[in-house]
Parts: sequence; structure tokens; C-alpha cells
Amino acid sequence: MNTERGSRLPRRVKVTALRAARYGDLIEKYENPLPEECCVMVGDVFYSDGGRPDALCPEAWRAMEPFVTELLAGGGDFFDGWMRDPHAALVSCSDGFRPVSFLIEAEYD
Repeated sequence: MNTERGSRLPRRVKVTALRAARYGDLIEKYENPLPEECCVMVGDVFYSDGGRPDALCPEAWRAMEPFVTELLAGGGDFFDGWMRDPHAALVSCSDGFRPVSFLIEAEYD
């Protein structure tokens, strides 16, 4: 993957759901019934130019928004080399019952 982007800013950020879990035992023991569960499926792709994609859960967005904002501003290299691609981040939503892991990538023209 080419990580030499020069001074160009990304045109948008791509968000891909890579993995999802569901902890039925924890749901049964601790969670109040919800009117609807998370509908994000592995493989779902969302795009952002700075705002939350409509189909993306607000809680998932809250976890990834700082990374999206930083990538769109031309930043990256989170946590001093945490990711192989410095213009990407792997972030999970904060749902302890049904966590979803998302790959966030800056997209350039």
C-alpha cells in the first residue's frame, strides 16, 4: 500500500466493518432489552467526508470520529506506528455486548 501522500489531503474516509461479535451470555445476564440491535454486518462499507454516515450507529461513530477527523486533516500515524498504513486506523465501537471492529482508511484521488 502506498503511504507516500505528500501534502495532499484525502477526499474522504472509507470505513469497513471487518469483524463483529455477539456475546449472548452477557446480553442475557446484563442487558435491558433493546428495541433493535446493531444492524452493521461484516463487509459493510461507509464513507465520510467528515460527518457520520446515516446508516452508522451514533455510538460507533463516537469511537471513530477522532480518527476520521485526523485522517481528513492529513494526519495519521496513530500511536507512533500502530498501523502498517499510517493513513488508517482499526477502531471498535463501544458496545460491550456486540462489538464491531472497523478499518478506517483515508482515500485519495
